[in-house]
Amino acid sequence: MTEETGIGTINLPGDVKLGTVGKPIPGVEIKIAEDGEILLRCNHIFVGYWKDPQATARTVVDGWLHTGDVGELDEAGRLKITDRKKEIIITSGGKNIAPSEIENRLKCSPYINEAIVIGDGRKYLTALIQIEYDNLGKWAQERGIAYTTFKSLSQNPQVYELIQREVTEANKDFAQVETIKKFKLLEKELDHDDDELTATLKLRRKTVNEKFRYIIEEMYSGRQGSKFENV
Repeated sequence: MTEETGIGTINLPGDVKLGTVGKPIPGVEIKIAEDGEILLRCNHIFVGYWKDPQATARTVVDGWLHTGDVGELDEAGRLKITDRKKEIIITSGGKNIAPSEIENRLKCSPYINEAIVIGDGRKYLTALIQIEYDNLGKWAQERGIAYTTFKSLSQNPQVYELIQREVTEANKDFAQVETIKKFKLLEKELDHDDDELTATLKLRRKTVNEKFRYIIEEMYSGRQGSKFENV
């Protein structure tokens, strides 16, 4: 990160562990705060933000740079970054969950283009899922499933059943509290022009949560039997 002005960790040849960003380089100390945030201390941390001493004081506390990332150190001292601190979901039961880990697992499916995990302050996790139009279109054509648009394809019951199987398979990799209990398929592709994605196509989570609030609330309403829910 810019505030650290250089390399903090590295995976060296012969000592690489996939899924981690390696061990701290000489002169760099790393620790994990009680809330899971990664803290870093070294002699090449930035002096501060230009004309913003308050932001500087919030970011560097007692010499420790608060990175804003959440992660963990393994037994060998390798760092794994799991999410941004501001993205962490805290369920109504007090469980801290990194949504990006679950979202990335869901997107391993060739039929899922985007996944947004929801559950902050809720009893269980749900997800909004955007289908991978090209791959699912080919899948549908091979099976003689008729569709005309992104919306009609996403509304097809057979497509829903396929995505349900993909979600069920992804759930096997997580603890029960981290599994997706219900999901809904988006009927449109997320778009930068609609302010749903950044210019670099990263998800604007707050905007998406607000724009599809009524769909999200349906998944927590207690209503059963919707064909677009994974109950």
